[in-house]
Amino acid sequence: MDTTVASARPALSPRRLADAPHRLLFFVGAANLLLAMAWWAAWLAGARWPELAPPQPSQAAGWLHAFVMQYQVLPSFVFGFLLTVFPRWMGLAELERWRYVPVGLGVFGGQLATLLGAVGWDAGLVVGPLMTLAGWIAALANLGPLLRREHGTTWHARACFAALCVGLVGVLAWLAFVLGASPLWAFTSIKLGTFGVLLPVYLTVAHRMFPFFAGNVVRGYVAWRPLWVLGALLALCAAHLALELVHAYAWLWAADLPLLALSAWCCWRWWPRGPKPALLAVLFIGLAWLPVAFALYAAQSVAYVMTGVFFLGRAPAHALFIGFFGSVLVSMVTRVTQGHSGRTLRMTPTAWFAFAAIQVVATMRVVAEFTADPLPWHVAAALGWLVALAPWVAGLGRTYLAARVDGKSG
Repeated sequence: MDTTVASARPALSPRRLADAPHRLLFFVGAANLLLAMAWWAAWLAGARWPELAPPQPSQAAGWLHAFVMQYQVLPSFVFGFLLTVFPRWMGLAELERWRYVPVGLGVFGGQLATLLGAVGWDAGLVVGPLMTLAGWIAALANLGPLLRREHGTTWHARACFAALCVGLVGVLAWLAFVLGASPLWAFTSIKLGTFGVLLPVYLTVAHRMFPFFAGNVVRGYVAWRPLWVLGALLALCAAHLALELVHAYAWLWAADLPLLALSAWCCWRWWPRGPKPALLAVLFIGLAWLPVAFALYAAQSVAYVMTGVFFLGRAPAHALFIGFFGSVLVSMVTRVTQGHSGRTLRMTPTAWFAFAAIQVVATMRVVAEFTADPLPWHVAAALGWLVALAPWVAGLGRTYLAARVDGKSG
């Protein structure tokens, strides 16, 4: 147990959620994650065993799953992180609670309405994106002015803000689809979410923070983070996105092979040699999924040129989403939660369990693409998310509902 933790159990209060952006948005993200995966696991089980089928959404369930994960679940954590660190990166005052509470209400209410729509309340399929849009605009309205007020130029902040602006376009595209526009708008929204929003944000945060974290605790570590590397990574993401949007799949290799090479190089250059704390080690283990994912993307795009078939299916995307996004999510959220609650920077037992289980789930979901009957694997992977993250989420919730153990505010 941390020596800073008082012997008595801290009092829990929902009011504590508004004490800091990360408290509210991480709490929302944790709740959104469990709700989203519970619905998805139930739908997958019903697809494999019809007698278990829940009510069916009026939209394609796979597309709905992609929208929920890319625009409601993961952005909850992204907003919580960026609304916390933007002022710190720029040397500005922290945001007041009235500025970030609407963001949390928008993304949580948006997902809740969307999932209710998925199980029968058709109006929720419109109300959900509208609430998400409101939360997204609230986030941009609070982050944007910080860029104008800062002295100097924080390129990492500007790159993240640009990605969130792309995300706004993605939410609008999805909203157009649910209001009756062509399914191409849904396709556009889903593609923007991966290579236009989430991957650029993750890469930007990794470029800024991973070498910084390692330099703080690993003796002799030299931080390496030239801006041209970040620029090249983001340009290649944009190239992959553009090729997908115009269906130029035969040319995806031109972006995927350089992404593989550059991500592998970054992983090698950033990796801290020698002894390192567990909380740092898991961050870089999560990073190692990035070149793995791009190796799968590159193999698929090269094979497509020769065969015209995407023979790996969704394996590359799930190596990226579960392996990289999921692993780094557990690592970063644990770090921020421990540090900003006055606790020791360490991996808790539930965080260890979540991280280890995510490695199994990611592997299982990739392997599923090579099996004769993948749906049972898909169900197992979805249930694996719930088993992996439920204890961790419960611990996070207790932390966010309690005061800091060191007596400080925030």
